[in-house]
Amino acid sequence: MKKSTIFIAALVIIGLWAISAYNGMVGIQEEATNAAANVQSAYQRRADLIPNLVETVKGYATHEENTLKEVVEARAKATAITIDPSNCTPEQLQAYQEAQGQLGQALGKLLAVSESYPDLKANENFMDLQKQLEGTENRINEARNKYNAVVTDYNSQIRAFPKNIFAKIFGFNVMEKFAADANAQNAPSVKF
Repeated sequence: MKKSTIFIAALVIIGLWAISAYNGMVGIQEEATNAAANVQSAYQRRADLIPNLVETVKGYATHEENTLKEVVEARAKATAITIDPSNCTPEQLQAYQEAQGQLGQALGKLLAVSESYPDLKANENFMDLQKQLEGTENRINEARNKYNAVVTDYNSQIRAFPKNIFAKIFGFNVMEKFAADANAQNAPSVKF
């Protein structure tokens, strides 16, 4: 009777340990899959963020570029027209005034831009784009590091004896970690 009680107690202890081991492996596997989902979410954030920010900044840069281009062209046109007051025709005066008016309008647009964007916000937009991209890259890096840490714990659990026996029986397989891409040494370029 004592032998059977000891045998039953040993089976119960092994059974409870097996349940605990299985549940522990399930828990750490769920942490790893959640961490993988967070990495994907960070990459998706970058995929969503970059085109929107690039287009926003590109829109501002184009607006300011056009304004500056208009000012330069209007200035060139206005300075190209010279009048001699002693023999000025009404047409020459009209052309001169139109050129100066165009320059005034272009300068008005430039002043409006500079009032709206005191530090020529294109620079701030580019800096903001840089900060947003840097922040997103940091999020991706942190998510990847967390994933690799959780996967290390998971792989250690399922490969260590005697849990490796249960892991094999229940189909827990080693998970791969993120490694640096071969192209990671080449910085991506964002062109405007």
